[in-house]
Order: sequence, then C-alpha cells, then structure tokens
Amino acid sequence: MTTAAMIIFVFFAALFFIGTAIQNNSIVDIGWGPGFVLTAWMLYLFESPKNLPYLLMTLMISLWGIRLYLHIARRNAAKGEDFRYVNFRKAWGKWVVPRAFFQIYMLQGLFMFVISLPVILKPDVQPQVSVPLLLIGLILFGLGFAFEAVGDHQLRQFVQNPENKGKLMVHGLWRFTRHPNYFGEAVLWWGVFFVGLSGGVSLLSMLSPVTITLLLLFVSGVPMLEKAMKNRPGYDEYAARTSIFVPWFPKHGKTKEEAQS
Repeated sequence: MTTAAMIIFVFFAALFFIGTAIQNNSIVDIGWGPGFVLTAWMLYLFESPKNLPYLLMTLMISLWGIRLYLHIARRNAAKGEDFRYVNFRKAWGKWVVPRAFFQIYMLQGLFMFVISLPVILKPDVQPQVSVPLLLIGLILFGLGFAFEAVGDHQLRQFVQNPENKGKLMVHGLWRFTRHPNYFGEAVLWWGVFFVGLSGGVSLLSMLSPVTITLLLLFVSGVPMLEKAMKNRPGYDEYAARTSIFVPWFPKHGKTKEEAQS
C-alpha cells in the first residue's frame, strides 16, 4: 500500500506543478485516467501477484483509463480552464496555490488510492481463482464500459450539432437513463472489484466501487449535471419519464408539447 500511495502522490504532485505553471487546473481531469493506468501497471510489474485476475484488472483499468484520457483530452482541447476551477481560483484568491494542492490534487489522489484498492490489496495466500466471480466481473465491466463509451460518444455527436445548442440529449442511451456514462462508470468498477474478488482480494476492496458509486450519485457526477440540466427547456418532462441513474424503459405519458397540440 505504501508503494501505491507514493506513486499516486508523485503523480499528482507532478500534475500540480504543471497545472500551476500553466494556470490551468483542468489538467487534473485529463490525468485522472492515466493515473490509474500508471498505478495499476507499476503495482503489477513490481508487487502484485502474477495471476490471471490481477492481469485482467490491470488490462481493464488500462482500457478504461486510456479511453477516458482520449475522451477528456479531446473535449478540453483548445479550451481554457474548466469553470469549476475558475470559480475556485476566484474564491480562493491569494491562497489558490496551496488550496489547489490539497483540495484538488491531493483530494483526487486520495480518491484514486481508495478506488484502486482492488489492485493495491493482495491476498494473504494464493487461492484458486473463482471462475463464477471472474465471469461476473468481466460481464459487469463490459456492460459498464459499453454504457460509458457509447454514452459519451452519443453526447459528443449531439453537442457537435449546432442545432442542438441549449437542448437536452434525450436519444440513444439517454432515453433509458439521464446519466448513462455515470452509470457505466460505476458498473465497470464493480466489475473490477469482482475480478479482484475472484483472485482472493480482501472484501475491503469493496470500498472501491462503493466510493465511486457514491461520488457519482451524490457529489461530483449526477448532482452537478442535474443542476445544469434543470435550466434547459423540457427538463421536467424528461426527468419525469426517464430514470435518473439505473437504465429503465421510459415512462409513458404526454409531454407538455404533446398535451398542448
């Protein structure tokens, strides 16, 4: 665990110095996925058991982290600092540098450590791999990765169309859940957990999917996006018909526009 903590600390400290130098703390978002990939591979190469579950977890995290990096890097290309960090910069004033270090970079480092627990923790003994748990984990990861990747792609295509400016995305996966990418993010980490569990990783590693699920549901994911969506026309009707997180069939009923016709 000490090795993982040091890797994560050095990684986020480096991001902090870069972000401070260019006055853009959005770099921490771009570095989120690669930080997991770096940690997973360093541990697998030098500390972790060389068995199938640990290899699969490392590969799964790599697939997720690289895709996320490419997605966020492309989304943030040629853009300035994200509005969240701009607001922090204004609110913190002369204390922006130390507060950014602890409240942006080190806080995300702490979350990365907890979420990485399936690859950080090691079994006391080498148990026989549980095939049912391994399959459950792979299925959950595949489902979650598909929801996240497809949801991000559909939203990007929607936003790139100038005719959709100010409108809500209500098609594709967004018909079944208002946050398919966040749902996918949570589910794939449950998949990583089950793969780790199949290799004898401690149940303490459940803190990983529990933490990311709670963060997405109550802190940095769904609440922030719901707040932004509420100002858009048609939100009330969309929210009434569409599940907020877990995908489900849309509720039937007329929208305001249909009722007035």
